Amino acid sequence: MDYTAGLDAALQRLHDEGRYRTFIEIERGRGHFPHATWTRPDGSQRPVTVWCGNDYLGMGQHPVVLAAMHEALDATGAGSGGTRNISGTTVYHRRLENELADLHRKEAALIFTSAYIANDATLSTLPKLFPGLIIYSDALNHASMIEGIRRNGGEKRVFKHNDLNDLRAKLEADDPAAPKLIAFESVYSMDGDFSPMAEIVALAEEFGALTYLDEVHAVGMYGPRGAGVAERDGLMGRIDIINGTLAKAYGVMGGYIASSAKMVDAIRSYAPGFIFTTSLAPTIAAGAAASVAHLKTDNELRAAHQTQAKILKLRLRGLGLPVIDHGTHIVPLIVGDPKHTKLLSDMLLEDHGIYVQPINYPTVPRGTERLRFTPSPVHGAPEIEALVQALDQLWSRCALNRADLSA
Repeated sequence: MDYTAGLDAALQRLHDEGRYRTFIEIERGRGHFPHATWTRPDGSQRPVTVWCGNDYLGMGQHPVVLAAMHEALDATGAGSGGTRNISGTTVYHRRLENELADLHRKEAALIFTSAYIANDATLSTLPKLFPGLIIYSDALNHASMIEGIRRNGGEKRVFKHNDLNDLRAKLEADDPAAPKLIAFESVYSMDGDFSPMAEIVALAEEFGALTYLDEVHAVGMYGPRGAGVAERDGLMGRIDIINGTLAKAYGVMGGYIASSAKMVDAIRSYAPGFIFTTSLAPTIAAGAAASVAHLKTDNELRAAHQTQAKILKLRLRGLGLPVIDHGTHIVPLIVGDPKHTKLLSDMLLEDHGIYVQPINYPTVPRGTERLRFTPSPVHGAPEIEALVQALDQLWSRCALNRADLSA
């Protein structure tokens, strides 16, 4: 077996399809976000504006967060020193879990090294706790949810995206006595659409199913205290398990679940992905706790975020560019071809100092390749103007389709 040839062939397939992913090396400067410095492969540098970051509110540079991390670093050093079970639980971890439980009005919370691991570990563990569990999963759920459900060895049913009739049909087709769980997201990040949460919760209650809600792209940004769409819609108390991240709106790192005390106790006791992983560094836990606490009261930042997203979508629609707008903060611009998407991304970076990664298959279906913009409160009028003008020029240069605005 020529293993090197196998690797060459696998990588060449990605190049041929225009799907090969390139790391762009940037250095963010504190106090200057969304501006950063791009280091080219030849070592030269160029100033860029980041338009694809997940630090949605700029909390990664907020003074409250940085002060908490400095305090923890000076007090405890760098790492946690172990798993949560073996010397890796500190006052900072407890503080963060208490903040998260309070945020979601749940009895308890459990932090993981990422929201991916939180999803994977929890969803793969639940059938151990409820033998015969059937999981009903939205077709567009995140890869971490799909992987956790796939690995758990239990029964699964995939229902059409946001399709309540299909979900009902699948629930009705199964044994009424079987334990059930519906897994879905509040905001789907590729199209930026909301789930019909109230209706899904009602179905779960009708069929005696647990609910598992991924709020990764909503925590910090929706609801009176930033607890997500479930809080905004008054449904938080009817959701059994909530998953969230600390690496997007909260600007730090890590993931978590929030649920009843017994559910959290069972997951921490049975999930290998939790038990055998070194815990978050105390500095990270401290910064995340400070960010969560701050965003419980900073509604002005949330409002500014939504305003910037609306402005960008309005400007792009005004040019006839094919923007998907479901009313969330995510701005997907459909290109529809992987090579054109990569070309646009490269030209924006090299010629205009605008950094946005191409989104290709398998992250999105073939034919829906896109650029996905994530405006934030610190993307001001000059940054938006520069982006809109660059896209207008490049769309014409690449002879890409526009909407007919004369109708």
